[in-house]
Amino acid sequence: MQAPVLAAARRRKPALDPKRQAAPQVFEHLREAIVSLELAPGAVLARAELAQMFGVSQTPVRDALIKLNEEGLVDIFPQHATVVSRIDVASALQAHFLRKSVEAEIAGTLAAHPTELLVAQLRAQLEAQSALANGDDYSQFIAADREFHRIMYVAAGVPDLYDLIRRMSGHVDRLRRLHLPAAGKAKAVVRDHKRIVEAIAAGQPEEARERVREHLSGTLAQVEQIRAAHPDYVV
Repeated sequence: MQAPVLAAARRRKPALDPKRQAAPQVFEHLREAIVSLELAPGAVLARAELAQMFGVSQTPVRDALIKLNEEGLVDIFPQHATVVSRIDVASALQAHFLRKSVEAEIAGTLAAHPTELLVAQLRAQLEAQSALANGDDYSQFIAADREFHRIMYVAAGVPDLYDLIRRMSGHVDRLRRLHLPAAGKAKAVVRDHKRIVEAIAAGQPEEARERVREHLSGTLAQVEQIRAAHPDYVV
């Protein structure tokens, strides 16, 4: 088991909003660090160290770690340690199945009744993401990617489903983060998004569904290669 790995997080000590409860904010910061692989599988999360880093008592840290455990992102060993979990491919496949099913239906619904406002929003977000595709700031690219998909959930009137699926997608999101640096991957994401927008704008529900299914299957189709490249990260 590795020693505590919090040095990267300390370089940008998070500022908590005093108007909000501490535990949800600690959870959000730690979850993002885990999903982005800033805190890699095997990193030990010590309550006392985290409490000092966030400037809070150990109680909100404990609550945040329990919630991360419920999402499968950390393993808690009572009286011993809390460790960032390895990426569970079985969990990733289940989350992927759910997301693909939901987003395909969302895309079909939007394409059945496309609006100029929605198409303009998606194209603007696509342009923003395209500008990031040639760089190496993967965090900004991923944020733009998430916003593209969130826009579709909101437009379909199911924003709560976006939050639900995000909570279930920690393992598959980490797989995607490992896959993103692969040659041509970022540009392929932008290409797929463009095809989705074109199908929605053209009022083609089945084409939109198929484009979403194709887009969301890219990383999972490469799971064995990702596992071979990162055996310490992927179960």
